[in-house]
Amino acid sequence: MRHTNKLHTYDWLHDFPEFQKLTNMVEVQFKNTRKGYFINSNNLELEQGDLVAVESTPGHDIGTITLTGKLVELQMKKNNFRPDANGGVKRVYRIARQTDIDKYERAKAREQSTMIRSRQIAEELGLQMKIGDVEYQGDGNKAIFYYIADERVDFRQLIKVLASEFRVKIEMKQIGARQEAGRIGGIGPCGGQLCCSSWMSSFVSVSTSAARAQDIAINPQKLAGQCGKLKCCMNYEVDLYIEAQRGLPSREIVLEARDADYYHFKTDILAGLITYSTDKYNGANLVTIPKERAFEIISMNKNGKKPSKIAIEEASVPVNGGDYNGKDLLQDQSITRFDNATSNQSRRRRKPRKRKPSNASGGRRQRRNRPSSDNKA
Repeated sequence: MRHTNKLHTYDWLHDFPEFQKLTNMVEVQFKNTRKGYFINSNNLELEQGDLVAVESTPGHDIGTITLTGKLVELQMKKNNFRPDANGGVKRVYRIARQTDIDKYERAKAREQSTMIRSRQIAEELGLQMKIGDVEYQGDGNKAIFYYIADERVDFRQLIKVLASEFRVKIEMKQIGARQEAGRIGGIGPCGGQLCCSSWMSSFVSVSTSAARAQDIAINPQKLAGQCGKLKCCMNYEVDLYIEAQRGLPSREIVLEARDADYYHFKTDILAGLITYSTDKYNGANLVTIPKERAFEIISMNKNGKKPSKIAIEEASVPVNGGDYNGKDLLQDQSITRFDNATSNQSRRRRKPRKRKPSNASGGRRQRRNRPSSDNKA
């Protein structure tokens, strides 16, 4: 089954009917990333993708079934779901009727104009906040205003003005810059859909230490995402890099050899290759060795011994991805060799071919010039 909903959870127990009947709880997704958990008290035949009317305060709301069966309880536990203190777990009323869908579409059509007007009202009141999105309830009796603010905002007067302006119950929800980017959506520099709008449901703070652990240059323009914060994907591989760094020698250790002292210059963490320089502050006489060779030299230095040079003469160590022991494997090859081969091939194709006379025509010409038997007589 193909799904287009954001933050969709794959139901890997969908083909097992016995797991679908273990609970009456269902997961319902509303606009963008808002989800809720409701009880199917009427024992309706619900499947993923069904549009349902669920209990809300006040009235009812319209959402889409995204998960049923045993996995709903696991998702509730994962998201620390707690029933409403006043009414407990809310119910699923019915599968949405056409009248419910029409009312929901009319309420949804008001969201854009309501957001623009609410921004104007907030600016007139001098509030330091940005209203990023507005979501109307399915029956149109309630509106949720999502806003961003760096500091605490007293929006009591704003709620009064909004309630009198739009004649609905007002609810204010503060979100962060990452959540706003997830609600708006977009394409990341990787060419794929933003993680925050496709599958991420919880946002963890990202610090520059994650970039330093992966030897990424601290460039704010490249490290910042569309939300203006550090990219969430910087946290994906940081644990792998930290684990790999534990098997590398300290960067402060100086390798002592007979020809010179070598200082750390750069490290290929995952490949386990370390580049050393004879200059402490600049790259000079760079030599790349594997981490095993570095530990070997450190052990020799501790015992008062120095190798003649730190490079390994017996084995070839790849350097900069294309060199072996400082020698370029393609240095004898011309960069235009493919162009010459292509031009020669095209020249051979353009050369005209000599047409050979066919055997049939040649035979006829010979017979035509041959004297007849009457003339011989």
